[in-house]
Amino acid sequence: MEFETIRNYLEKKGSEDEPTRIDQLPSRFFDAFIMQGIRPVLIERNRIVCSFRVPPRLLNTANTLHGGAIASLVDLVGSAAVFTAGAPATGVSVEINVSYLDGALPDEEIEIEARNLRVGKAIAVVSVELRKKDTGKIIAQGRHTKYLALSSKM
Repeated sequence: MEFETIRNYLEKKGSEDEPTRIDQLPSRFFDAFIMQGIRPVLIERNRIVCSFRVPPRLLNTANTLHGGAIASLVDLVGSAAVFTAGAPATGVSVEINVSYLDGALPDEEIEIEARNLRVGKAIAVVSVELRKKDTGKIIAQGRHTKYLALSSKM
């Protein structure tokens, strides 16, 4: 493939004299963009289960839920699970990994389950699974490690 074709694929910009619509988005829009439509079904200590219908805005070119959107759901729902253990904050991400096992189609209902594996004083580890709601087939499994800032003893 020509390098210029690759450059155009990556840049995705508008014309020089016209800003792209992306430049006009409000700051910090990303969480709401991903999470709009999430419905918590169960919230208990160390566990959250949510339902989510795959919206067209989160599809990739194969017309399935985009891998980046899945990773963001692992991040955001996993972070919320940290709160269920009584942590005062969700901390910052140290590591996120995701195994993609199947696709989720437009308008398909999926279930997202986040379970705390450990929430300590400094580190939290959360497992997040996305499943097809009607069959239980796993779409993706993720693990999210968070650093929980220690409060100063001064």
